[in-house]
Amino acid sequence: MSTRKTINRFATIGGICTAVALVATGCGAGGPTSTGSAGTSTVNVLVEAGGHAELTGVAEQCKKDAGVDVNFVELPYDGMFNRLSSEFSSGNVSFDVAALDSVWLPSFKDAVQPIDEIFTDEAKKDIFPALVKEANVDGHFIGLPAWTNAEIILYRKDLFEDTKNKADFQAKYGYELTAPTTWKQYQDIAEFFTKDGMYGTDVKGAVETEWLAHVLQAGSPMVLDEDNKVVIDNDAHKEALDFYVSLSKSAPSGAAQVDWAAAQNLFNQGKTAMTRFWAHAYRQIPKDSPVAGKVGTAPMIAGSAGIGGVPGPWYLTVPKATKNTEAAKKFIKCAYDNNSMGIESSLGLASRISAFEKYQDKEGYESFGPLIETLNGKATATRPATEKWQQIVDTVLVPMLQKAVAGGDSATLLADAKKQIEDLLK
Repeated sequence: MSTRKTINRFATIGGICTAVALVATGCGAGGPTSTGSAGTSTVNVLVEAGGHAELTGVAEQCKKDAGVDVNFVELPYDGMFNRLSSEFSSGNVSFDVAALDSVWLPSFKDAVQPIDEIFTDEAKKDIFPALVKEANVDGHFIGLPAWTNAEIILYRKDLFEDTKNKADFQAKYGYELTAPTTWKQYQDIAEFFTKDGMYGTDVKGAVETEWLAHVLQAGSPMVLDEDNKVVIDNDAHKEALDFYVSLSKSAPSGAAQVDWAAAQNLFNQGKTAMTRFWAHAYRQIPKDSPVAGKVGTAPMIAGSAGIGGVPGPWYLTVPKATKNTEAAKKFIKCAYDNNSMGIESSLGLASRISAFEKYQDKEGYESFGPLIETLNGKATATRPATEKWQQIVDTVLVPMLQKAVAGGDSATLLADAKKQIEDLLK
C-alpha cells in the first residue's frame, strides 16, 4: 500500500476543490476535458484528492512570479491510477502536470517527458540522495519530488526522563535510558515499558514498509536487487523479519491486523511508549491526547548497515502529450523554488533538504531534524522500480507478514514469498 494511501486513512488533509486562479477549475473525476492550447499561461495540475493542499501556496506564488495560472484537478487515490493509465494510453491528456506516487513512476515512465534542466547540480545537492536516484529513469530525470516523508521514532519523553524509570532501566540493562539508536536498544526499551497496562511498542503486521526499512538497515536491497532478481529469502530479510516478529511480545495482541491508523491511535492514546511512524504525525497529535506535549523524536533506528528508512515521495511530472510544456515546466520550477511553502499546509511536508532545515529549530517542528537524518541515512532507499510493486505488496508481502507475526516460520515464509514474487514477475 502506498504511503499516500495509508496517510489518507488517518490524517485530515482536507479535500476542498479550490480555484487558485480566476479561471475555470476542474474538480473531481470530471475536470478539464483537454489541456490548454500551446503557449498558454494556464496549466491543469492533476493531484490526488486532498494532496493539492501541499501545492496551493506554490500555485499562488507561481501566478505572481511566473504569470502561470493553475487549475487543480483532484481525484481519489484509488481512481487516479486508472485515470492516468487511460489518458496516457490514449495520448489525449486533460492535464499538463501530474503528481505521481513514487510507486507509479515505473508504470508511466514512457508517458512523461524529461525535466533534466530543473535538476541542476545545485538542485541535486538539495534533494535527498534516494529521491535523486529514483527520479532518474533511463538516464533522464522525469519527476521533481514535491514532498516526502519517512518513518522516525516517536517516544514518550516523560517516561524516558522519569527518574525511577532511568534508574530501573540502568540497573536491568546496564546502560542509560535514552532514545534508541539500535535494534537491541529498541528491543530492550520495548520490553522494559511493557508493564502496568502499557506496551513498549507496536508491531504493524498489516503494512510492509516498516519491515522493509529494517531490511535496508540489515544491509540488503528490499525484495529485488538492481538486476530485478528476487532476494527476499536472503539472510538480511530473515534477520529483519525475526527482529520485527520478536517485538510482538512487547506489543498489543492482534499484530496481524495492526495498520498505520491503529498504531497511531495506540500511541496517541498513551498505550505504547514508542512507535516507528511517519514524521508528519508528530505535529498531528491531538491537543487533548494524554501524550500531547510529552513526545520526543529521534531518527529511525540503525542496523548493521546504518540508519535506513523507506521514503514516501510524490513527484511532479509533465506528460509528453501536453500541448503546454513550457508553462508546465515553469510551474514545476516554481514548486522547487517555493518548496518550503508545503510545510505550512495541513500535511506539513516538503522535499528539499533546505526547506526542512529552515523549520527544524522552530517549536513544533522537532520531528524535522530526525527526518532529515533518516532521509539522509546510509541505508535509506526507495522501493524497487517495478510495475508489479503494488501487486507484490498486496498479494505477497502483507499476507506473509501477517503469517509471520502470528507465529509462522520466517525461513519458510520467505522462501514461499520468493516463489510467489518470481511467478508474478514472469
